Amino acid sequence: MTEPVGPPGPGLIQVSGRLAELWQGGARIVALTGSVASGKSTLAAQLEALLQPVCATQTLSTDGFLLSNAQLTQRGLLDRKGFPDTYDRAGMARALAELRRGRAFFPGYSHTIYDIDPALGRWVESPDLLILEGLGHLPLSPAAQRRDDEPDLLIYVDAALEDLETWYVARFERLWEAAAQDPTSFYARFRHMDVVALRDFARQVWTTVNLPNLTAHIAPLRAGADLVVRKQADHSLALVADRTA
Repeated sequence: MTEPVGPPGPGLIQVSGRLAELWQGGARIVALTGSVASGKSTLAAQLEALLQPVCATQTLSTDGFLLSNAQLTQRGLLDRKGFPDTYDRAGMARALAELRRGRAFFPGYSHTIYDIDPALGRWVESPDLLILEGLGHLPLSPAAQRRDDEPDLLIYVDAALEDLETWYVARFERLWEAAAQDPTSFYARFRHMDVVALRDFARQVWTTVNLPNLTAHIAPLRAGADLVVRKQADHSLALVADRTA
């Protein structure tokens, strides 16, 4: 879910320039991950726009590889949505391998209904560069041993925990506000809450679901990421680690 952004800052330009160099060196599929609410979708969209003059770039989300709510409910995993065991990992790997051969289907996900949406799935012809943003990524094999069903690069978006919580609560509130005009929205079920109760509830979800997922499964990916981007409270970016040299 992307947010309105201003003109690109020096950190963003540096990251896009480095990606352009890595694309010229053979990178074709880039994984971009980080905490819930860290701005992955926004960063991916910004990078796509900056890279278009250099190479045909597409951005897709791993959300489409989440198991459906019905499957998660059947397995008792609905409250763990976003954890590694809630993704169709085999389907994601298969799509990446097929894309390298020319064409692959990527399922779609709707944040409005909080579930897989068949209408949003699409076939993708192999772009010059694919940015696959979201959760569900696993540590990559060593660079020289990466398989066709793995990304070529992993970018990690880092940020302070207090900023991540603030951004998560703000995003939850935006979706709640939008649900006032859309009774089909997943967030319509929270419309009986006032804004104070809603923020408290969002903080509870952050503390009991998203923070444990970040600590146990997402943050460990930072140590093996090819590029690490640090996002500040004002949303400015800096490339703080480049392990591709």
